[in-house]
Amino acid sequence: MRVAILAHEKFPGRAKTAIGILRYAEYDVAAVLDRDAAGTRVRDHIADAQDAPIVESMDEVEGPIDALIIGISPIGGDFDDSWRPDVRAAIGRGCDVYSGLHYFLSEDEEFAALAEEHDVDLWDVRDPPDDLDVSKGVAADVDAEIVLTVGTDCASGKMTVTMELVEALNEAGHDAAAIPTGQTGIMIEDWGIPIDRTISDFTAGAVERMILEKGDDHAYLVVEGQGSIVHPAYSAVTCGILHGSMADQIVLCHEAGREAIHGYEDFELPPISEYVDLYEDLAAPVHETEMVAGALNTRELDDDETAREVVEEFAGDLGAPAIDPIRFDSKPLVEAITEQ
Repeated sequence: MRVAILAHEKFPGRAKTAIGILRYAEYDVAAVLDRDAAGTRVRDHIADAQDAPIVESMDEVEGPIDALIIGISPIGGDFDDSWRPDVRAAIGRGCDVYSGLHYFLSEDEEFAALAEEHDVDLWDVRDPPDDLDVSKGVAADVDAEIVLTVGTDCASGKMTVTMELVEALNEAGHDAAAIPTGQTGIMIEDWGIPIDRTISDFTAGAVERMILEKGDDHAYLVVEGQGSIVHPAYSAVTCGILHGSMADQIVLCHEAGREAIHGYEDFELPPISEYVDLYEDLAAPVHETEMVAGALNTRELDDDETAREVVEEFAGDLGAPAIDPIRFDSKPLVEAITEQ
């Protein structure tokens, strides 16, 4: 399927959905839409992803297109009206539109009418199933080993590490699958439940439901975490995933140099060593788990030598193997997981 990705004024730094799709999805990306970066290419900004031209608007995307993907999601998940001409143009060209926003395009009167007129689909990825229920506490009964990515903060790399782990485990000869819980993972995997949009009582049950669907078909399930247990806004969804997944192992994700919670700079992050007890102790009454490894995002560091030094310090604080799976490789993470 040939797609265009909307990432206006956010690519690449604040366009994690766009980057996730460029790295891991099987789409043929025709172009990325970003007014600020127009005239460049994806490879001018990130090296380890599918390349594509960056253009100013949908009108500049060449050739037939099957879908437009909204590749950014501001805090709160609102729709920016400056994107409206591109969405309108995409629908007019017969494109489906995929959106991970909390603002549902299917409920927008203009877009809904245009979609009906041009016979296209509006996929609001964050719209959960209607038949969710509470957890029954049975996720641990599946055959698969359950690995959960957790974070020191939101936007710390949990989706990226999830996809890297699944890919690396499969390459190492293990049968692994992702359990996508956020909009980007769902778009990449083409299935999943948006946990941050479920009713609170049903969060753990939604994760459990996905694990039961896949758990007897694979040796490893890597659950995409959300938020952070110390986040003042998103801790509830983190706890729901932790208890619903009944994870056997945990991988902690952190961004090098981050000292305060993103968007809540008055809240300092605890020391790395404290996260081990925070996550393991919270999980224990439901299902005992172990923090087996860490993944550190070193994208802001200029050279590999400095990055390795910071990774080693992170591993020491964590008391477990650690690596930056994008800058280096995922082998230490795979070894830590499979040796349990």
